[in-house]
Amino acid sequence: MKLSLPDLIVFLVLTVGNVIIGAAFYSRNKTAKQFTSGGGKLPPWVVGMSIFATFVSSISYLALPGKAYSSNWNALVFSFSIPVASFLAVRFFVPHYRRLGSISAYSYLEERFGPWARIYASVCYILTQIMRTGAILLLLALPVNALFGWNVKTIIIVTGLAVTAYSVLGGIRAVIWTDAIQGIILIAGALACALVLTFSMPSGPGQIFSIGATNQKFSLGSFGPSLKDSTFWVILVYGLFINIQNYGIDQNYIQRYMTTDSDRGAKASTLFGSLLYIPVSLLFFYIGTALFAFYNAHPGILPAELTAASSGDRVFPYFMAHNLPHGMTGLLIASVFAAGMSTVSTSVNSTATIVLSDYYKRYVNKESGDRSSIPVLYASSAIFGVVSIAVALSLTGVKSVLDAWWNLASVFSGGMLGLFLLGFLSRRVGNFDAAAGVIAGVIVITWMSLSPVLFTKGEMLAFRSPFHSNLTIVFGTIVIAVVGFIVTKFLQKSKPVNRAER
Repeated sequence: MKLSLPDLIVFLVLTVGNVIIGAAFYSRNKTAKQFTSGGGKLPPWVVGMSIFATFVSSISYLALPGKAYSSNWNALVFSFSIPVASFLAVRFFVPHYRRLGSISAYSYLEERFGPWARIYASVCYILTQIMRTGAILLLLALPVNALFGWNVKTIIIVTGLAVTAYSVLGGIRAVIWTDAIQGIILIAGALACALVLTFSMPSGPGQIFSIGATNQKFSLGSFGPSLKDSTFWVILVYGLFINIQNYGIDQNYIQRYMTTDSDRGAKASTLFGSLLYIPVSLLFFYIGTALFAFYNAHPGILPAELTAASSGDRVFPYFMAHNLPHGMTGLLIASVFAAGMSTVSTSVNSTATIVLSDYYKRYVNKESGDRSSIPVLYASSAIFGVVSIAVALSLTGVKSVLDAWWNLASVFSGGMLGLFLLGFLSRRVGNFDAAAGVIAGVIVITWMSLSPVLFTKGEMLAFRSPFHSNLTIVFGTIVIAVVGFIVTKFLQKSKPVNRAER
C-alpha cells in the first residue's frame, strides 16, 4: 500500500517539521550547560509535556493497544501507581535534586557511598536506556512496514540514524520543545483513531463494549495472591517500583527537574506530565479493545497472518494503513513517530549527559570546559544511537515488545532504586553496608533473570525462580535495601562513609 497524497502531506509536514524545529536549536547550544539543561529557563508546561512524552513513547502507542488486543487491560494497572510515585517526586525528589544542583542523577550516590555507587547506577541506567531505545526503534518501524512493505531492519537503521542526528543537533532545549509538540500530536492522533473506531462499528459504539465484555477484554487481571502470574498485584507493585525509580533516580526525569527556573515550576511540570499519562494510557487500551471488536465485527478483512495472538503489536499499524480515512493515516503514522522520536531523543541526550558528567569530567578531564565538552556530548550521542539501532535489530521477531521491554527493564535496572533508597532514607548506612546490599541484590537479580533460561529440565528445575519476571526489580530493590539496613544495624555504624548532607 502507498500513502495517499493527503496522508503523505500530513505525515511529512508533522514529522519533518519536528526535525527542522529540533535542528533549529543547534545555534543555541554553545555551552555544555545549554546542551544538558537549557540554561534552566524552560517554561514548566513545556517541561511537563516533555515528561509526558517521555512516558509515552511508541512502546505505549503501539504496544499498549497490542497488549489490549491480544489479551486484556491487565497492563493498565501499571498506570494506577503513577499518582503515588508522582506525589513522592513532588514532595521529596524534586526539592532534593534541585538542592544538590547537579545535572547528573548519580552524583548524589557518589557523595553518599563513593565512586563505585555512581558507576554502578550510571551503568545500569545506560543499559536500560539502550534496551528501551531499541524497543522503541523497532516499534517505529512497524507502521512503516505495514504501509510500504519495506524491510523492518532497513527502516530501523534509517530512522535510528535520522533521530540520532536531530538529537545531536538540538540539545535538551530542542528535545523538550519538540517533545511538547510531539505530545500534542500523539494525543490528537490517538483521539482521532479512537473516534473512528468507535463510530465504525456496525451496531454502534455499544458493540465495542459488548464484544469486549464477552471476551473478558476489560479484565485487570487476577486479584489472587500468585507471584508467578501477571496478576493485578504483581503489575501494581511492579509499576510502583518502576515509577519511583523513574522519578527518584532516572536521568531522563532528574535532568528535567533542572530545566525550569524554580522549584515550583519543576514540581508543577512533574505533576502535570505524569498525571496526563493516566488518561492517555487508558485511551490506548480502549483503542486495543476497539480494534479487537472492530475486526470481530468485520470478519475476513484482517489478514490470516495477523489473527494470531502473537501478532497484537502489528494489528494497530495494519488498521492505520488500511482502515482509516485519507489524511488520518498520515496523522496516525506521524503520531507514532512523534511518540518514538521524543523518547529516543530524550535517551540520546540524557545518556550523553551521563557520559560527560559521570565519566569524562570525573576520570578523563576534570578541568574540561565547553570547548572539549561539546565534542564529547556529540560523540557519545552518536555512539548511543548506533548501539540502540543494533539492539532494535536484535529484537525483531519478539512476541510482545511490551513484555520484552518490561522484562529487560527489570533486569537492567539492577535494583539501583534500592541503593538510592538506602542513601535517601537513612544517614547511618555507609559505604560497606551499601556495597553488601548491592552484592546481595545483584545475586537475586541474576538468579531471577537467568534461572528460567538456564534451569529448564531435570533436577535443576528446583532452582528455577518461581516468581514473575516483572518482580525482578521489586525483589532486587528490597534485597539491596534490607541487607544494607541489616548490615548497618549489626555492625552498629555510627556514621556513614562519604556522607552527604541532605
